[in-house]
Amino acid sequence: MAAGRVELSLLGQTLTVRTEASPEYVRRLAAYLEERVGELTSSGIKDPLAALTLAALDITDELFRMREDRARQDGDVNTRLSALVEILDRLAPGTPPRA
Repeated sequence: MAAGRVELSLLGQTLTVRTEASPEYVRRLAAYLEERVGELTSSGIKDPLAALTLAALDITDELFRMREDRARQDGDVNTRLSALVEILDRLAPGTPPRA
């Protein structure tokens, strides 16, 4: 997909973003960020830059935790598969070794 430009408004600022993603997707991202910032400002944070920074940190924390969970799950799956392969190897002796 070719890179395109998406104009969006975020916290009162008009931005033009160059991206290969669809305009709808980029606008959904901006809306999500603005919603998270809105939650912080409604909880008492008045400075928009501080709210934006805290929202970005919170979203980044979520991303890192999801990545860690995914890596842990992938490791669990690999461990289980290895155990199953060992069991199958013991149950079917004399089969040619796998590459």
